Amino acid sequence: MTQSKYKSDFLHVMEERGFINQCSDVEGLDKKLCEGVQSAYIGYDPTGPSLHIGHLYTVMMLHWFQQCGHKPITLMGGGTALIPDPTLKDKTRPLLSPADIETNVESLKQVFSKFLTYGEGPTDACMVNNYDWLAGLDYIEFLRDVGMHFTVNRMLTFESVKTRLDRELPMTFIEFNYMILQGYDFVQLHRRYGTVFQMGGSDQWGNIINGVELGRKMDRAELFALTAPLLTTASGAKMGKTEGGAVWLNADMLSPYKYYQYWRNVEDDMVGTLLRRFTLLPVAEIEKLEALQGQEINEAKKILAFEATRLCHGETAAQEAQATAQNVFEQGVAGTDLPSISIAESRLAAGVFVIDLFVETELAGSKGDVRRLIKGGGAKVNDGTVTDEKQTVSTEDLTPDGYIKLSAGKKKHALAWVESP
Repeated sequence: MTQSKYKSDFLHVMEERGFINQCSDVEGLDKKLCEGVQSAYIGYDPTGPSLHIGHLYTVMMLHWFQQCGHKPITLMGGGTALIPDPTLKDKTRPLLSPADIETNVESLKQVFSKFLTYGEGPTDACMVNNYDWLAGLDYIEFLRDVGMHFTVNRMLTFESVKTRLDRELPMTFIEFNYMILQGYDFVQLHRRYGTVFQMGGSDQWGNIINGVELGRKMDRAELFALTAPLLTTASGAKMGKTEGGAVWLNADMLSPYKYYQYWRNVEDDMVGTLLRRFTLLPVAEIEKLEALQGQEINEAKKILAFEATRLCHGETAAQEAQATAQNVFEQGVAGTDLPSISIAESRLAAGVFVIDLFVETELAGSKGDVRRLIKGGGAKVNDGTVTDEKQTVSTEDLTPDGYIKLSAGKKKHALAWVESP
């Protein structure tokens, strides 16, 4: 292993685990981190009750920051969530009510608590809401004291703005204000908590630098920015999505089994990167795992899936997901942790179209998808290939354990259980 060029433990960890994309002043930050406990933050807009793995890689940056003896801050955008932000998406984000935002904040803290230790100690994490300082702003005073430090010329250079304008898509004045407010967050966190740097994904570089520069102009503060590479697959696609939607971190939105299966089915050449970013395994062990070739790489994927699931959902859930996967894929039997639906015995006795069950179990998004699956030979019932889109199942198809196993390809399975009247 090569000697790290950094003196601080945190930047050493970030380097060896592949989290460093850009830094505003890496030498200055390295020196600052060696001077004692520092605080850093990452902002999250509470626009939903859960985070997905696209957020998780930044949460892991905060996790390692805390493990290296510093104080992480999770900034909830309770104020900025009330207005849309300029993103690379074509559509403006829908507005949320204050009650919705508060509910989401409470839910998100439960997610963060899986990866961070909150408390009152010097290195304990804390959750802060920017609504606390944005809600009472005087608009005229804000324009005079903060807005004067921003130019429209600079804003127009940001990729998120350029993309919308190049496509001749509308961009509201409110969205332009968003980047000013985000920069102001950094100033407030420095004033209130002594926070010296902000982290995030590389797509946030422009907004983070805004805060660094604003802090220098308003308070002569020495602030820093650090971004990580965006999470993409080897083919360049954005990670964190499946055919069924986002890979959520909340168990009530995505079961631990499905979460496990997501990691189990990643591309071979992504295993090393994902082990570094989403597990706590030592880098020396990861290097051995990513060196595996051929079928042996599947063993590394199993370890990735187990470790990632254990970190997010706990030891018991990880063991149960692992056992279910082993039963389904290695022993050919179904486990009770598979996605499932229940069917009234009277309905099943009359016969149910297989095509309907595939949609109801969410193995397919529509009947058209099921028809294409059948045509391609990928639809199975109790491991038998479905050849007719009008095929039905009944109580005679139940296994001795009282279920019907449905499979879409080799990796997606679900159960239809019979319920007694």
